[in-house]
Amino acid sequence: MTFKHRLGGQGPDAKITRRMLIAWTAALLGLSATLTPCAKTPGEVEIGGQLREASLAGLNGKSRMLSAFRGRRLIINVWASWCGPCRAESASLERLAWADETHQVTVIGISTDDDPRAALAWLKASNATLSHYIDRDLVLENMLGANRLPLTVLVDPSGRVVAKVSGAKAWDSPEMVKWVREAFRGGSTALPGR
Repeated sequence: MTFKHRLGGQGPDAKITRRMLIAWTAALLGLSATLTPCAKTPGEVEIGGQLREASLAGLNGKSRMLSAFRGRRLIINVWASWCGPCRAESASLERLAWADETHQVTVIGISTDDDPRAALAWLKASNATLSHYIDRDLVLENMLGANRLPLTVLVDPSGRVVAKVSGAKAWDSPEMVKWVREAFRGGSTALPGR
């Protein structure tokens, strides 16, 4: 379902989508940005499961296949330009990626925006340096189980999902850096502070 609405600075044909309405309503109520009421999305790969092949349409770089990241520890952050918590955590993911001098972890972003121009505008405004992709057909959103944004998924070098984290985090904090290392080693996936 899509609604058209005039938004200041966004052009006369800016669209308000169902996702945006749910996120805005949730934010007004002090809730997280729940996209669907169900606990599991159709076709979701759960923790311990193997990610299927998918095509990643490049936003700020080249398009590529998900399998191109095999052999590396991968952190996938699912976000949208209209999601306040997504925007809030984006800088910490950049710092996490750049603090990893040994390049043992690759961090990428997947935008669920309906309009690639909105996603690209946010990337430019935030000076993003990580590779970001757009999920036009909801393939990755469903496969990763992104029924809440932001969602961050840790994937081991074989393509197996190690952990999923809903909600914004300070990814470059010492506690979260330690948690990420432990999760990739097969340790506890209980988040700090829980």
